[in-house]
Amino acid sequence: KEEEDEADVAGRFLRLEREQSEQLRALPPFGAPVSHVYHPLDYAWEPHCDFVRRYCRGPKRVLFLGMNPGPFGMAQTGVPFGEVWHVREWLRVTGGVTKPPAEHPERPVLGLSCRRAEVS
Repeated sequence: KEEEDEADVAGRFLRLEREQSEQLRALPPFGAPVSHVYHPLDYAWEPHCDFVRRYCRGPKRVLFLGMNPGPFGMAQTGVPFGEVWHVREWLRVTGGVTKPPAEHPERPVLGLSCRRAEVS
């Protein structure tokens, strides 16, 4: 029963995230000077789900509010506050990451194979 409850928490959380993502997609696009907008929950959904299923289990004593995804953090991994090395090596998150539809040439999405560190 406890495993079902833990999986249910993660499942409910992922469903809520999908609903919120749909609402964000419905917003009008940004104008200049914004030229690229990444949606890591679209193209990095697999590692994001792995992270949520591993660590969103039951009540927690800590709550993170807000996030700074950065071009070499969540933008690569789909994991909030997710600097690539820590997501891959320390958290042991796995999953495929595809390219966003419009990729900035100076901010390529390489997923969990990205070797750059997030400094923000």
